[in-house]
Amino acid sequence: MLILTPPIRSPMTTASTWPEARGGSEGDPAGAGDRQEKFMSDFASSYLGRLSRIVRSRLLLIPGTRVVVENAEGRILLEQRSDFRMWGLPRGVPDEREEMTACAIREVLEETGLRIENPVAFGFASDPEHEVWTYPNGDQCHYFTVLYAAQRFSGSLVQYLSGNFEIGWFGPGQMPDLMPTMARTLEAYWRWKCTGQFEFL
Repeated sequence: MLILTPPIRSPMTTASTWPEARGGSEGDPAGAGDRQEKFMSDFASSYLGRLSRIVRSRLLLIPGTRVVVENAEGRILLEQRSDFRMWGLPRGVPDEREEMTACAIREVLEETGLRIENPVAFGFASDPEHEVWTYPNGDQCHYFTVLYAAQRFSGSLVQYLSGNFEIGWFGPGQMPDLMPTMARTLEAYWRWKCTGQFEFL
C-alpha cells in the first residue's frame, strides 16, 4: 500500500521552466495555493469526487491511465503535483462513458498542454502492494491502470495546468525523486521497449 504524504526534502529543479506562466506572491510561487484550491474544486465536482463522498473512506476500485511521453531526445515528460510535491507521469481516470485511450489523450492535454498521437498500451498495473493508495484525508483507492506510451505529440508545454506545480523533460540518468508507482512504470516501459512484451505490474 502506498501512503501518500508530502516529501520532506525540497523539490528537485525541472529541466526547463516557463517564465510566462509565473505569478503569485512571495511564499506562494506562481499562485500554487489558488491552483490547488481550483484543482480540489474541480475534483469535488467530478464523477470520482461525487462517488468518494458516498463511499467515504471505504476502498474504491478505480480504472485509470498512466502515460509515458518520450521526446525525440529520449527524455521523459514528468510532472510535479501541487498537492504532494512529488514527481510522476501524466495520469488520470476516465470520465463517465469515456474510452480509456481517449482518457489518456485528454489527461495529457489537460495536464501538460501536449496532444499525444496514437498512444500504445504497453502494460497494466493492478498489484495492490503498489496500486492501493491512501490519501492524507483518509480516502483509499485501488487503481487498475492501463499504461500507455506516446512518442508523437503536438503543441507546447504549458506550466501550472490542472494540479501541476512544475513539468519538464528528464533523461534516464536525470530522474528526480519519483513516486514509487511511477518508477515501476518507467522500468516496465524500458523493458517493453527492449522486449516488446506487454507488462503486468
